[in-house]
Amino acid sequence: MTHAPTIPKRRNAAWVKTSLGVLLTAVMLFPVYWMLNVSFTRDQDMRKSPPDLFPTHGTFEGYRAVLDEQLPYLGTSLVIGLGTVVLTVALAAPAGYALAKLRPRGGGVLGFLLLVAQMVPGIIMAMGFYAIYLQLGLLQSVPGLIVADSTLAVPFAVLIFTAFMSGIPGELIQAAQMDGARALRTFWSIVLPMSRNSVVTVSLFAFLWSWSDFVFASTLANGGAHEPITLGIYHYIGNNNQQWNAIMATAVVASLPATVILVLAQRYVAAGVTAGAVKD
Repeated sequence: MTHAPTIPKRRNAAWVKTSLGVLLTAVMLFPVYWMLNVSFTRDQDMRKSPPDLFPTHGTFEGYRAVLDEQLPYLGTSLVIGLGTVVLTVALAAPAGYALAKLRPRGGGVLGFLLLVAQMVPGIIMAMGFYAIYLQLGLLQSVPGLIVADSTLAVPFAVLIFTAFMSGIPGELIQAAQMDGARALRTFWSIVLPMSRNSVVTVSLFAFLWSWSDFVFASTLANGGAHEPITLGIYHYIGNNNQQWNAIMATAVVASLPATVILVLAQRYVAAGVTAGAVKD
């Protein structure tokens, strides 16, 4: 009988926590909602005071401008994003397998260097890439941007792969070796298929980093024939700083691919990020 009053208290506490979480989420997502609202707002309604919380006289003029002017930038960003994903997985997956299962000498030092590499500011790396690309003739090129963006993703990807592959039972690898499989065959036929969650996680983060990159794009590709969507939005704001519905429509369209991919892959990401956190 003495414990009965604790149930309503727990329910009230849960209700308060839920309400607080909903409120904080609404505050954080309000800029996204306002971006959507402005993208459908007419030019003549843009300066109303107070502004409309809903586009009462909605228009698709901004999205028409996106289709007319921003599609080449979106296509370039898609190519760069997919190229970054392929290069990142191709480099990081074997490296993670080697650190997790082959345990080469100096593996601990390499892991520390990977952590240090993530602390280097992007603008410093961009300046280094600019000097190198200037000599190699890779400035304002899509392959150059793919390589540069991959340098952001590879250290994180190696750490994710290492943590996940460390949890793969060693008996499976030993059984494959007893059947005559070499290290490469074991990695390709056994380890990589079992690492699907980490592959999806790494691919998602690599794509998001390359899709949203502005520092490398503005330093290495500005003024070229193939520019990503971040530069497309930047140029559009500079040339049409009064057409906010078109600017916001461009931002909405640029956000859609990453949003869709994140929604579809969220359960794999959760499993991939938490891999290695719990040991038997």
